[in-house]
Amino acid sequence: MSTTTAFTQEAARVVSHSHSRVASLARQLIRIESITPNDGGCQAIVRNRLEKLGFICETMKFADVTNLWAHRGDVFNSKPLIVFAGHTDVVPSGPTEEWEHPPFDGIIDDQNVLHGRGAVDMKGGIAAFVVALEDFLQLNPDHSGSIGIILTSDEEGPAKFGTKLVVQELTKAGIQIDMSIVGEPSSRDKVGDTIKIGRRGSVGGDLIIKGIQGHVAYPHQSLNPIHESLGALKDLVEMTWDNGTDDFGPTTFQISNINSGTGARNVIPGIKTTMFNFRYSPASTEESLRSRMEKILEKHSLNYEIDWHEACLPYETDRSSHLVEQALASVFEVTGAEGALCTSGGKLNHFSSFQSTSDGRFLAAAGCSQVIELGPSHKTIHKVDEHVAIEDLQVLADIYNNLLERLLLPSTEEH
Repeated sequence: MSTTTAFTQEAARVVSHSHSRVASLARQLIRIESITPNDGGCQAIVRNRLEKLGFICETMKFADVTNLWAHRGDVFNSKPLIVFAGHTDVVPSGPTEEWEHPPFDGIIDDQNVLHGRGAVDMKGGIAAFVVALEDFLQLNPDHSGSIGIILTSDEEGPAKFGTKLVVQELTKAGIQIDMSIVGEPSSRDKVGDTIKIGRRGSVGGDLIIKGIQGHVAYPHQSLNPIHESLGALKDLVEMTWDNGTDDFGPTTFQISNINSGTGARNVIPGIKTTMFNFRYSPASTEESLRSRMEKILEKHSLNYEIDWHEACLPYETDRSSHLVEQALASVFEVTGAEGALCTSGGKLNHFSSFQSTSDGRFLAAAGCSQVIELGPSHKTIHKVDEHVAIEDLQVLADIYNNLLERLLLPSTEEH
């Protein structure tokens, strides 16, 4: 067995002291009501911990968003550069009276379960990674490679001024990220049972069909945009956009809202607005979907406009990549169970209703070819009474620690 991939007695001793530190840091972060785009001081707490470990920290402010870029080692020459990405913002709690425990009190109940907004998504994951770093660096201060951390307060919102702009700044500076671990809640039932290696893309907008308003008694003097667009909408819904890939299901097109009319029964409307969305696989591109949709609308001779919204790009990491293989090995060594690989909304996905996006797409778009999402269970994500077992956060910290050993310590195994 490799001495670099097995917990030594000394490593086990260090980790045994990290349980209370994971809980303490997670509680400290949860008690800050950092609703998007407000960071509320969360990143300052993390920064203080990281600077004690020798990290150089830089706060990047864009608009009303706070971002943190922290790095240790020569990020230009000490390879690989491994970056942990996360977010300190959370979604609103909803009606606080419906919570068993106040959403921003960070209560730990008698079952050793931590309650609060962000426990799962994703202050618990941030705490686990920080503690994993503390444990890893205590034993391995002279590791190879370099380590970076990106935190943003703009992941749950529009995501225009967060990780997207941070990685753009890093690229301008000539910093190339080699591997990235996104601490999003990827697991299904137990920590590590699922590792996300990709996400579908998302692009949508508002389709505006223009007609001529008039009286329903004189349809020949009007042009009804509802009637005129029925054929085109049918074609869009029935279209096979692609056949997917080995890891992703086919691209889907969905209409989420249709609005037309003045509210009067005797008026033919002059305009119809249809909200739509594509969830697309890497077999298609944003440009190809736009072009094909416009050709269908033109085939039906419609007078239309499309207000396209900003796209979320898809990404996919090769399952045979070094990061994926070592992440699976770490999960098995720490938990004794095999992890499964997943691409949200794809053929590897066993819970297709979980089809959101993450900041992993920005890291991939910046040239990082190895991106995974590895975090706690997503069962209570964004729900009333969001919670996570302290033991799960400790297991996650152990997995992160083990993964850092595998990626940044020289192997002594015979090849």
